[in-house]
Amino acid sequence: MSDQTTQPTGSKPEAEGAVARFFRETELDTRLLGMLGALALIWIGFHFYGQMFRGGGFFLTPRNLWNLSVQTASIGIMATGMVLVIITRHIDLSVGSILGFCAIIMGVVQVNILPQYLGLGHPLIWIIAILVGIICGTFIGAFHGALIAYGKIPAFIVTLGGLLVWRGAAFLVARGETISPVDPTFALLGGGPYGAIGATGSWIVGLLGCAAVLGLIIMGRRKRNSFNIAQRPVWAESFIAIVGCGAVIAAVLLVNAYPWPRGIVRRYAEANSIEIPDGGLFISHGFAIPVLILVAVAIFMTILMSRSRFGRYVYAIGGNPEAAELAGINTRWMTVKIFALMGALTGLSAVVASARLGSATNALGTLDELYVIAAAVIGGTSLAGGVGTIYGAILGALVMQSLQTGMVLIGFDAAMQQIVVGSVLVLAVYLDILYRRKSK
Repeated sequence: MSDQTTQPTGSKPEAEGAVARFFRETELDTRLLGMLGALALIWIGFHFYGQMFRGGGFFLTPRNLWNLSVQTASIGIMATGMVLVIITRHIDLSVGSILGFCAIIMGVVQVNILPQYLGLGHPLIWIIAILVGIICGTFIGAFHGALIAYGKIPAFIVTLGGLLVWRGAAFLVARGETISPVDPTFALLGGGPYGAIGATGSWIVGLLGCAAVLGLIIMGRRKRNSFNIAQRPVWAESFIAIVGCGAVIAAVLLVNAYPWPRGIVRRYAEANSIEIPDGGLFISHGFAIPVLILVAVAIFMTILMSRSRFGRYVYAIGGNPEAAELAGINTRWMTVKIFALMGALTGLSAVVASARLGSATNALGTLDELYVIAAAVIGGTSLAGGVGTIYGAILGALVMQSLQTGMVLIGFDAAMQQIVVGSVLVLAVYLDILYRRKSK
């Protein structure tokens, strides 16, 4: 059977504009493009503001954008789980406190407990610590979900209580002390010069990303053909392939353009008997490990939501909980699983956050719940339920972190940062309301 392409009929090409036809045939998400446009305006605005009033544009530099990607990882990981929670018409206010509690538990395990039994520097310490943190977050999330689903307690109350309980529990476990230093291998998961994969590894990841883009396009055409669905025009597929691969290659070039600091290069050269040339030794950071963790989580969550029964159930519950239950979906058990998944992702985020800090503190994750919710909502997840995407939440997290980083670079104080972030959140909800009104 030959591929079929979309062919407008009648006077449609004359009636619609070129832009409308472009969006129709490429099937691009206009909300996604709007977010990308807003992100570009934020980046360009902060950069030129710095050039005009701060003596230089520091935002659009490899160093700042690399650090921005690392800072986004922790919030982005949790935001992918918050999408599911909000889609099903719930909320989770406890993720920041759970992150802090899991970080403290991992710190105690790898600093105070395991070295006594396995020995200092044992290669299993960091692996066991990560598993303990993720399992701890999973059980806490499942406990919250059980209270919501079977105890019939509103999610707002359960997670608000959890916000206070787990922050207090973290203080009691650590007695208010900072637990450090974490295992050296564990610390690599937080990024930094040694917590990145370098230029060669980044090009390998980039080529795999390009192959994935092309593979998804080819698989999509085959699937459409098998179900006798009209294909996108070849030019539209080619455009998407070029843009997708171009974005991946641009990301590789960006992270490879950020070199190690001179002091670290000098110590590295001395430790490995490398002679530093007159012009200096350029060693690229490449992709940071936290960013790769975020990408892996995004891929997993996207497949879970778009290619599995679990994902279909999540959207069905969010669209109409009563109808979903009448259709045979065990909505209460699904609620437990959704909050357990949220807890597991929070535990993983605690790994990244504590590794990046190099220690575990009781204050870790403070106010993260607000940034996670804001990231999901800014990314297009509707508080009315039933609507939300994983990539949108990650873009929302990047927008939030871009605002914070930009305001720090141009000298805004903490009070002004909070005002801006709060205003952006309210504006995002208002725009979501307007969008849903026009969609009806």
